Amino acid sequence: MGFLSVIVAAVAAWVFGAIWYGVVGKQWMAASGLTEETVNRKDPAPYIVSFLCTLLVAGMTRHVLATSGVDTVGKGILTGLGLGLFVAAPWIATNVMFAQRDRGLIWMDGVYPTIGMALMGGILTLL
Repeated sequence: MGFLSVIVAAVAAWVFGAIWYGVVGKQWMAASGLTEETVNRKDPAPYIVSFLCTLLVAGMTRHVLATSGVDTVGKGILTGLGLGLFVAAPWIATNVMFAQRDRGLIWMDGVYPTIGMALMGGILTLL
């Protein structure tokens, strides 16, 4: 598990995010109070920051896997899934609830780190 694996894992999770939010995009925008008119798709900042954050998560996930002795793809996927489902998603749920936002955002935003980190875990143990 080296630096290249971190980059590949981050790219895979980031691409999954693009696909995921492409699928739930209209629902997500409605739940977030956004419209096509209010979203600036030409601003690269959210995409850049999103990728940098995904890179940080992949790096930390690599550290967690390495220090925990996770050394197979199955264990990597399971550990990533657990981190997404039982660490990242509950934080998202907490933020949504306290911000009094549409509760539908919990599952829409919770799926991304859950599946994204499962992908990361698999890739980080594979490469």
